[in-house]
Amino acid sequence: MKGLLSGGTGPGGGKSAAMDSLIGRHTEILGDVRFSGGLHVDGRIKGTVSVPAAGAQDGTATLSVSESGAIEGDIRVPNVILNGLVLGDVYASERLVLNARARVTGNVHYKILQMEPGATINGQLVHDSGTPAVATRADSAVLDLKDARRNKAG
Repeated sequence: MKGLLSGGTGPGGGKSAAMDSLIGRHTEILGDVRFSGGLHVDGRIKGTVSVPAAGAQDGTATLSVSESGAIEGDIRVPNVILNGLVLGDVYASERLVLNARARVTGNVHYKILQMEPGATINGQLVHDSGTPAVATRADSAVLDLKDARRNKAG
């Protein structure tokens, strides 16, 4: 499936970004998602979306959320292209593209921001000068605790 969704200009303005993984329109994931390469979301994720340390350091990982896509949780990915809904904070250490139908309820941390008319942010815009968008061990411990509480409640 590599390259299946690629086309046009990549997040850096150059070569196309290859989407290695797809979460389909009728798919809902309950839990955190960690990926490398490219991830395209047409469905719904309830949990944090992040990349491993190596993916954040080289800055090549890309998350794309379509108009039908939604993420309820924080995003920690170097390159983010939004055209759907995010309920949580966004940490884009390289580039954040907010297309016209993007809706973010949460704080947005970015290095480079491209925002089209119609996109909305209900939160703060915070310019970051180069902090990698990667989950730390402390973040992982918090995520594990949240999962344990969610499992206990459910």
